[in-house]
Amino acid sequence: MICVLATLKTAPGRRDDLLAIFRILAPKVRAEKGCIEYGPMTDAATNLAPVRPDVVTVVEKWESVAALETHLQTPHMVDFRKQTGPMRLTMSLQILESTAS
Repeated sequence: MICVLATLKTAPGRRDDLLAIFRILAPKVRAEKGCIEYGPMTDAATNLAPVRPDVVTVVEKWESVAALETHLQTPHMVDFRKQTGPMRLTMSLQILESTAS
């Protein structure tokens, strides 16, 4: 299993627009073969770290790197990238694997 953290920084004031698209996208992704968990998250207001008002972090778990690679090529993900391109400033991926035995 791998865990993916996708961090998307939006243009100022566009985060809610991006999240509206995620509401449509997420069920499609969760139905994909190999998807264990998938969902967008925003910073919690705490005293522990500053809130980033224009950031969405997508937390994902996949059975394998191959399942993630297939996911990234699905028509709904290609469409998502096109649809959200004008509202996204940056996007980064962290792909993690467990080191626990």
